[in-house]
Amino acid sequence: MHSKKQTPEKYYVGIDVGSASVRAALVDGFGTVMAHAEQPIQIWEPQAEHYEQSSADIWAACCSVTKKVVSGVDASRIRGVGFDATCSLVVVDKQFQPLAVNCEGENYRNVIMWMDHRAVSQVERINATQHRVLSYVGGVMSVEMQPPKLLWIKENLQESCWEKAGHFFDLPDFLSWKATGVTARSLCTVVCKWTYTSDKGWDDSFWKMIGLEDLVEDKYEKIGNRILSPGESVGKGLTPEAAKDLGLPEGIAVAASLIDAHAGGLGVIGADVKGHNLPCENQPITSRVAMICGTSSCHMGVSETPIFVPGVWGPYFSAMVPGLWLNEGGQSATGKLIDHVVRGHVAFPELQAKAAASAHSIYTYLNSHLDLIKKSLPVGFLTVDLHVWPDFHGNRSPLTDLTLKGMLGTRHILETMQAAGHHINTLFLCGGLSKNPLFVQMHADITGKPVVLSKEAEAVLVGAAILGACASGDFASIQEAMAKMGKVGRVVQPNHEHKRFYDKKYKVFLKLVEHQREYRSIMDSFRSGVM
Repeated sequence: MHSKKQTPEKYYVGIDVGSASVRAALVDGFGTVMAHAEQPIQIWEPQAEHYEQSSADIWAACCSVTKKVVSGVDASRIRGVGFDATCSLVVVDKQFQPLAVNCEGENYRNVIMWMDHRAVSQVERINATQHRVLSYVGGVMSVEMQPPKLLWIKENLQESCWEKAGHFFDLPDFLSWKATGVTARSLCTVVCKWTYTSDKGWDDSFWKMIGLEDLVEDKYEKIGNRILSPGESVGKGLTPEAAKDLGLPEGIAVAASLIDAHAGGLGVIGADVKGHNLPCENQPITSRVAMICGTSSCHMGVSETPIFVPGVWGPYFSAMVPGLWLNEGGQSATGKLIDHVVRGHVAFPELQAKAAASAHSIYTYLNSHLDLIKKSLPVGFLTVDLHVWPDFHGNRSPLTDLTLKGMLGTRHILETMQAAGHHINTLFLCGGLSKNPLFVQMHADITGKPVVLSKEAEAVLVGAAILGACASGDFASIQEAMAKMGKVGRVVQPNHEHKRFYDKKYKVFLKLVEHQREYRSIMDSFRSGVM
């Protein structure tokens, strides 16, 4: 539904492809979301740790939601389009038709999702090379990045996929190609997920060392040999075909895209904080961390000089904010893990019924129930004798250990970044979990830092729209657009009385990983004796 406020002169469309749905928003030049729409997309899980999607299904959803948000709007006022998406791998043939990334030969399923962990063997071999490019991913490459997935395809689907492939796209780049017909890649995707470096480009020796010399031989045509900065205008804007699909006029500016978490960072980290009494006021943007919390969580910190943080991805130059280096910590499962634990509990049917009877979501009902049973104590005190290692899908940061299965993780990531040279005093949260007040308050209490929430709940969509605004030429820079379109909403201060309790919990948390490794060492000695 459109706002009844006086209509500003210029609009921008932000399109966000998440793990389970596609969303679009119509955003004005002040960062106000005037309309938004959402549509689910399909996920296939043909076997354990294999997650696949369809680029055709994703594009159809992009078109559907975009048509909804621009319905009834004067098209001449829409100035630019920006895309963000998960860092999933899209495979098409030489005619840009989808190619199967599965043994079943289902061409429709041509996307290996970001959270797919099929390439464990491949990433272990890549990490064993200790190639210099690995220093830009915290020293250890994640199975969620693209080189191990490419190697898996070559080793498992050589004839049906590898030899027929014309292009391997990161999903954000697939979308900008679909909109413009231009195969240029975004600096964000190739730097963060493909080992490209902004100063030296592709490193031939890396691809040859891991067995993907084919990509070097065709001068990187298949993975991208023209790279654009995020927000830079791509080609001549929307093609006639894409314009018709999206319900927009031909030629509208299309921006070089971002990974979804980075768009969230763009939507919140540059907001003007004057008058909110925050420690980051009158401080450089490097004093802030953007935390994007959804299916997974990403922790984005920027610096003026490169900072190498063990177990944390980066430093990546200009991958989010032009001219600044980015470090990216993360947790592979947060929202998805909470959902898994809640829905897998024996009492879930009872919870569903009670939540429905109270006309609340299950998480609103759970939060109110926790308020009831905690009495006068902080809610965290309910876990005084309960300690759980929270990584069910391996640890992404800062331990980069796929074998570790177990909210204190954010503090662990921040402390690791600060020990390496970051100076962080304020958290900026966005994403689905930022709408949960208990989740937000506990992050403030555990880290001891104030948490800033965006005025617009859909900050990732605002970030995508900022890209479109830059591509249109209406703003001189990404930084200018961030400051004008990013808005501070609520500020949540830490409760320092509660922090003393969480300091003790954090000590236990660190002991848990230490003990897990000890237990694994004990059992490894047994395995080596019997194998």
